[in-house]
Amino acid sequence: MSRGEAKSAPAPPPSVTGYDRRPLVAVLAANTVSIAGSSLTLIGVPWFVLQTTGSAGRAGFVAFCATLPVVVAAVVGGPVIDRLGRRRVSITSDLVCAVAVAAVPLLHFAGVLDFWMLCVLMALSGLVHTPGLTARSVLVPDLAERAGTTMPRAASLLDAVSRGARMLGAALAGVLIAFLGAETVLLLDAATFAVSAALIAVGVRGVRAAEPQRLAPVSLKRYRTELREGYAFLVRTRLLLGITVMVMVTNGLDQGWSAVLLPVHAREDLGGPTDLGLLTAVFGGSALLGALLYGAFGERFPRRVVFATAFLICGAPRYVVAALVDGTLPLAVTMAAGGLAAGLLNPILTTVIFERVPTELRSRVSGVTMAGVEMTMPLGGLVAGLLVERAGLSHAMLAMGSVYLLATLSPLVFPAWRHMERPAVREDEAVGGVVDGAVEDAAPGVSSSGPSRPSPAPAGPTPRP
Repeated sequence: MSRGEAKSAPAPPPSVTGYDRRPLVAVLAANTVSIAGSSLTLIGVPWFVLQTTGSAGRAGFVAFCATLPVVVAAVVGGPVIDRLGRRRVSITSDLVCAVAVAAVPLLHFAGVLDFWMLCVLMALSGLVHTPGLTARSVLVPDLAERAGTTMPRAASLLDAVSRGARMLGAALAGVLIAFLGAETVLLLDAATFAVSAALIAVGVRGVRAAEPQRLAPVSLKRYRTELREGYAFLVRTRLLLGITVMVMVTNGLDQGWSAVLLPVHAREDLGGPTDLGLLTAVFGGSALLGALLYGAFGERFPRRVVFATAFLICGAPRYVVAALVDGTLPLAVTMAAGGLAAGLLNPILTTVIFERVPTELRSRVSGVTMAGVEMTMPLGGLVAGLLVERAGLSHAMLAMGSVYLLATLSPLVFPAWRHMERPAVREDEAVGGVVDGAVEDAAPGVSSSGPSRPSPAPAGPTPRP
């Protein structure tokens, strides 16, 4: 821990105070509502752009505008979250997102929405949304202990509610767009952000880990130091660095899939927004089942084998099937299998990351890893839109699917991934410092002692198939 930081007193053990599940339930409920609403936007915004402009390139550019600020916020947000407090950041994030998303249909109804306004509003939403997700996710280890449950189980619950929310939101989006229009869907999303803010405001009140940390006075030098600590920890820990780089590639490809390739495929070759919502819901529902199965049985199996196999199944096959096979049913079956495999990923990643990151660095390391895994997302939608317009939809899908396959082979090739099986060696309580979790993970010539955080999301890398 750095000089000038006041380390919080440890919370009383559950055996003394009794278990309190309400804060964990509140965070899970807020994530459910917020992510369900975000799923409405995930389908509603691309469809709105395709309806009003007919351009895959413009749909990709809107995705670029929405995701570039996400990376910026993740890069600099860790120390801000710690100082302002995780509860306060989460509430503020949701309220700003509610206003930004609601402004899109309201300006459209008023007849004054220009394309640049849509891009600015989506950028504002992206800028503040990631700190809110990070603030909630880094609370999970403390809330799990407070609730009397294990970290792997809490991670599985977090991912399960996220997957279920995406499934519900996607299914509703497809139906609502068909019957009410994309504008109404965006208004509903704005309402979900407001509900999420209320849940955190009420349910996480009085939780010490959610309050502002008493750190050294704010200064540019102090801020750079805290930010650098997060990056130094990530670079030194080879497993976490490998995870971040791999998910950075796949998240960019997934953004191109969800923001451009699948919507265009649904409009040109399938049954429109209803099929788009159905396919997304099938993937989300299967991922929910996968997350629940991992929570119940996953600890019995080797993490690396499960992770590598699951990523191979959930990635490239859907691109290939969509490009080469006609009809909704084959793609639905492929996405069901891929979703089941995808549900296994985030519980593994969340557990591995929190095993290796000390409590006082969670927000910083989570912000850094979030920035890393989301770095390519702005380019994902932009590149997908340009590929569709210049090479055609099928060629764009095959090209991006090939890159996906290469990325998902890395856990089978690079030695650092072997450390996924072993829990971190945490010595921060025994000695005054912090270690990176495994001496073998440290880069050559760098001490294993730490500096003085998708997925989820994601906390840390959060795959977004």
